[in-house]
Amino acid sequence: MDITYTENEIDKIAKTVIEKATEKVLLFHAPMGAGKTTLIKAIAKHLGAADAGNSPTFGIVNEYENHKGELLAYHFDFYRLNDEMEALDMGFDDYLNQDAWVFIEWPEKIASFLPENSTHIHIEILDMNTRIMKIS
Repeated sequence: MDITYTENEIDKIAKTVIEKATEKVLLFHAPMGAGKTTLIKAIAKHLGAADAGNSPTFGIVNEYENHKGELLAYHFDFYRLNDEMEALDMGFDDYLNQDAWVFIEWPEKIASFLPENSTHIHIEILDMNTRIMKIS
């Protein structure tokens, strides 16, 4: 299923991703500048996150909580990872064992450690404002 959208439609797309996700682990495959972080923040907002999260330079992991302070999701950005063993060193497997959504940017950097049952989100840039997304 291909979905074409613009950034103005990001809230609608976030809702669609939640509805279509077969698992709580979402793997975001997309080039730099495709809007992965923007989409993840919109998804977290639709799940009830109390804030929009930190900037894309938050490091490797960011946590989203609801207004009661309960954990909703972890957001990983593995772009700066030099070696997939760094993910294990930071306790990545422990994060996967939590009852929370897990959003992963640059999942190819930790391919050996990804759960088999994950929802893959592929985003392609069509032009400055338009993206195509495939959920599988």
